[in-house]
Amino acid sequence: MQGSKLYVGNFKYETTDEQLEQLFAEHGQVVQVNVIGNKGFGFVEMSNNEEAEKAKEALDGTEHDGRTLRVDEARPQKSRSDRDSRRY
Repeated sequence: MQGSKLYVGNFKYETTDEQLEQLFAEHGQVVQVNVIGNKGFGFVEMSNNEEAEKAKEALDGTEHDGRTLRVDEARPQKSRSDRDSRRY
């Protein structure tokens, strides 16, 4: 893995930052959690690449609150101009 930031998807819409932090803290030091408001996905940043890889391997495909989690390395966010140019 190149980075320490993970995409986490397919969790319940009601899941909080704190719940995700507790889940990922079992696999290393969590630096930041950002649940995207009631969308069922978010991002977790671990303290280093090794911990991120460990968390990904441990949690991807596991069940949490009746949902199968999808955990993968987060891709860099595209700039607004890149996203807007695809519309035309």
